[in-house]
This record gives sequence, structure tokens and C-alpha cells, in this order.
Amino acid sequence: MSRPGERLIMAFDFGARRIGVAVGNELLGSASELAPLPCRDGIPDWAQVARLLDEWQPALLVVGLPLHMDGSESEMSLRARKFARRLHGRFGRPFEMFDERGSTREAKRIAREEGHAGDYRNHGVDGIAAELILSAFLARPA
Repeated sequence: MSRPGERLIMAFDFGARRIGVAVGNELLGSASELAPLPCRDGIPDWAQVARLLDEWQPALLVVGLPLHMDGSESEMSLRARKFARRLHGRFGRPFEMFDERGSTREAKRIAREEGHAGDYRNHGVDGIAAELILSAFLARPA
């Protein structure tokens, strides 16, 4: 079992159509996006999630918490919390919620710089957003 500071962490950017996924290493402070999980109304294929967790064996799951800019909860905040509880309930992995304000806007900016045409509905930036969430989580003060 890895200790804090040495753990592999998996982050999720919850969405109704896709859930962005990224993995990172605390020791290296690195994060990399993975392919997003398609979902139906925020519900992923749980077998696909299980395969992902089996493959990467993360010690901690981080779920982005989409708050309003004033810090208040949104409908998506409640849904992201529910997704996190389901992850924990199904797989028994510890999780933390992490403020993701601004991550989608920043992910879209990065994607535009890389030539994204702006069709976010069909070609989302969920993986980039998950990577940004995880990078911010890893950079937070201990």
C-alpha cells in the first residue's frame, strides 16, 4: 500500500455525457489525461470503470466539484458528489472532492490553442479538465 506523497491518484471530471479521467503520481506531481468515459445522464458503464481501476490501481480517487464562482453548490455539484459516493460504494476506494472552478474554461482555452474547432458537444475537453483538476490537486499545499 502506498503512503501519502507516493500514491497514484485518479481524477474524474463529472459530466452528464462524458466523464473525464486523468491519472497522476504524487511523488512526481504529474498528471496525464486518459480517454473519457461515455455515460448516459451521468451514469457510466460501471464495468468500464472497474477495468480502469483494476488497470491503474489508484490509491485515491479525486472527483472535481463544480461550484459556482461564488463558491455555492450547483445542481452539477450534487450530481458529482453522488457519483463520488457511488465510486466509493462500488469499489471501496477513498475519495476526495476537489474544487474545479474554472477547469472547463481553461480546458477549452488549451484545446483552442491546440486547434480544437469548438464542437465541445461531440468532441469534449473532459480529459483535459480532469488533468487540470488533478494537477491542481497535486499542487495544493499539504
